[in-house]
Amino acid sequence: MRLNSEIDKVLANSARIELAHLPTPLQRLDRISAHLGGPTIYIKRDDCTGLAGGGNKTRKLEFLMAAAKADDALSVVTIGGIQSNHCRQTAAAAAKLGLECHVALIDKVNWQDPAYRLAGNVTLDHVLGAHVHVYADVYDRDDVRDYLMRMVGNQGKLPYFIPLGGSNVIGALGYVAAFGELNDQLADAELSPKALYFCTSSGGTHAGLAAGSIISGRPFPIIGVHNEEDPTSIQTTVGELVDGMLEHLGVNITRTSDDVQVLSGYGEPSYGIPNAKGNAAIALMAQQEGILLDPVYTGKAFAGLIGDIEAGKLKKGDDVVFLHTGGAQALGAYSSLFVDKT
Repeated sequence: MRLNSEIDKVLANSARIELAHLPTPLQRLDRISAHLGGPTIYIKRDDCTGLAGGGNKTRKLEFLMAAAKADDALSVVTIGGIQSNHCRQTAAAAAKLGLECHVALIDKVNWQDPAYRLAGNVTLDHVLGAHVHVYADVYDRDDVRDYLMRMVGNQGKLPYFIPLGGSNVIGALGYVAAFGELNDQLADAELSPKALYFCTSSGGTHAGLAAGSIISGRPFPIIGVHNEEDPTSIQTTVGELVDGMLEHLGVNITRTSDDVQVLSGYGEPSYGIPNAKGNAAIALMAQQEGILLDPVYTGKAFAGLIGDIEAGKLKKGDDVVFLHTGGAQALGAYSSLFVDKT
C-alpha cells in the first residue's frame, strides 16, 4: 500500500507506539447495499484495531501512550461513562505497556437494565486489571481528575492524564493517520466516495478526520452523525480541536465551515440512551452482514447514513463509506433491548 505523503510528512515528528492492527479492512457490504436500494456501502473496520476487542480509541492511544512514555509516566488516569469503550481500550493499552491504569467511570446514563453497571465494558475493565473508580453524575469531571491524579501521584506512580475519549490534539493525531490510510485504500480500489459517515461524540475522531481531509486536499465530505440530542456543542468542540491540530502540525491552511459537518436528529433522547432507529440499524447490519454495531455510537451513526439514503441524498451509482468505530463490547449491557424474555 502506498503511503500518504502529505499526512506522513506532517506526522513525521509525532511520537507513536504501535498498538493497533493496521491497516484495518475496507469491505464492501453487498447485501445491505442491495437491501437499502441506494449507494454501494463500504465499511472501514476500525472495530478490528485489536486491544481488547478493538475500536477507534486504539488509534488515539498509539500517540497518547507515546506521550505518557515520553513523560516517564508509571500510570495513566482517564475518565468516561460507565460503559466507556475508551476506558476499556486504555486499560488494555496500559496492560500491554506495563503501566498502572485508573479509570473513573461517571454514572451519568439513566439506563436501568441490571446488566448495565456490571456487564460489557465494565467487566472488561476489571479483567484487564484497571483500578475502577465509580462516581455518581453529581461529581464534576475535573474534580474527579484532579483527585485521582493527586492520589496516584502521592502513591509514587507518576500519572499521565488521558482526557475523555482520548480527544485532544495528541489523541486526534490517530485519525489524521487513519484518514491517510483510508485514502490509500480508496485509491487502490479506484473508489471516489460521495462521503464518509461515522459517529461523532467526544470529537477527537471527527477532528482527526477533518484535519486529515484538509491536509489531503478535501477529497470527499466527512459527516459526523451526532449521538446526542443537541449538535451545537460538538460542532464548536470539533472546530476548535481542528484548529489546534492544524497549528500543532504546522499546516497553514484555514478551516472552512464545510470541514466540520454534523448530522443531527439521530441521537435522541440523549447520550447512552438507545432509540428505535439505532436499534433497527443494529439488527439490519447484524442480520444482513454479520457485523455488530452498538446502541450508543455506531447504531445511531448508521441510522444517520440510512436516513440520508431514504432522503435521496445518496443514490444508486454512488459509493459511500461508513467508519465502524467499535463498541459492540457494550451490547451485553443493553441486553433487554434484544433478548426476548417471553
